[in-house]
Amino acid sequence: MIYLDNAATSRPKPPCVAEAVVAAMEDFGNCGRGVHEDALSAARTVFSVRQKVAALFGARPERVCFTPNSTMALNIAISGLLTAEDHVISTDLEHNSVLRPLYRLQQQGMGLDFVPADRWGRPDYDAFEKLLRPNTRAVVCTHASNLTGNLLDIERIGVFCRQHGLLFIVDASQTAGVFPINMERQHIDVLCFTGHKSLLGPQGTGGLCVGPGVEIRPFAVGGTGVQSYAESQPLEYPTRLEAGTLNSHGLAGLGAALDFLEQTGIDVIRQHELQLAKRFYEAVRQIPDVTVYGDFSQAERAPVVALNLRDYESGQVSDELAERFGIATRPGAHCAPRMHRALGTEQQGAVRFSWNFFNTAEETDAAVEAIRLLAAED
Repeated sequence: MIYLDNAATSRPKPPCVAEAVVAAMEDFGNCGRGVHEDALSAARTVFSVRQKVAALFGARPERVCFTPNSTMALNIAISGLLTAEDHVISTDLEHNSVLRPLYRLQQQGMGLDFVPADRWGRPDYDAFEKLLRPNTRAVVCTHASNLTGNLLDIERIGVFCRQHGLLFIVDASQTAGVFPINMERQHIDVLCFTGHKSLLGPQGTGGLCVGPGVEIRPFAVGGTGVQSYAESQPLEYPTRLEAGTLNSHGLAGLGAALDFLEQTGIDVIRQHELQLAKRFYEAVRQIPDVTVYGDFSQAERAPVVALNLRDYESGQVSDELAERFGIATRPGAHCAPRMHRALGTEQQGAVRFSWNFFNTAEETDAAVEAIRLLAAED
């Protein structure tokens, strides 16, 4: 199997990740639920992972709150900071993990507008000013489109937010672990991430980094291991947003993945992945009857290439790639309905190829040849 579906979940993981998970399952008790050695071992590891995440994103360790994935992190941030009286600006590039929490609040009365994207999937940055209202409370947007790979200029958007006193909530699902992110420099108030994509960690890990002065209402309440006689959730971070038992086994794996990223260097990882994506793009864009989506004039973009072959349904092409050539891709709508509408692919969907550090030039060339062969068939 040639695995080119890393934008969904990265595979393979560094060997150290599985080793750390197995060791944790054998040794850990429940983090924060006792003072015996097994519980303390889990607590030490979880705290060390907070420190590593904080160092990667320019956050404070005590304000790194763990969740099962970025979808939950975004729900916590959006539901815990916004109300029906507010107005929010988002973009056409968003995943449903941003869209659906916003739509739910819109149904309750919140104002919501979207920065439009053109047919190359590029946002209209001038629209941010045009969409501003007196009650605008926040900008919520992705760092990179999971469909086209187009990168948003979050530093530019962050400056806009600071100028107008807006909260800036960023979905870094496709960029965390590949692109440098610094919350202070980019004026990010809440950064939401998942562990199982470019961070190379296990599924079931993720979180949100909360900036100074940002107070999020708890999304879930319950057991914390502290202040057990209080009737409400403790307000101290990270306990405020971490009701229930943490996935300390998975977080141990995430910690090992973060060590791998630091040792390897995210600049090295990014260069490798983008070289492969560009190699693929430059080859397939010359194949007759292939349409490639996105803005490839960008100097930097997520390692993603989405395409269609003639008018074939994207699921049909993806099935052929898997069954005949052993190539794993992602067809369909990619949980990005507004982006597909902007590209004109709402009915057809698209076939998405995405790379990670462990992919090779040989695998990439094999994928090109598979598309070439399919395009040559009647």
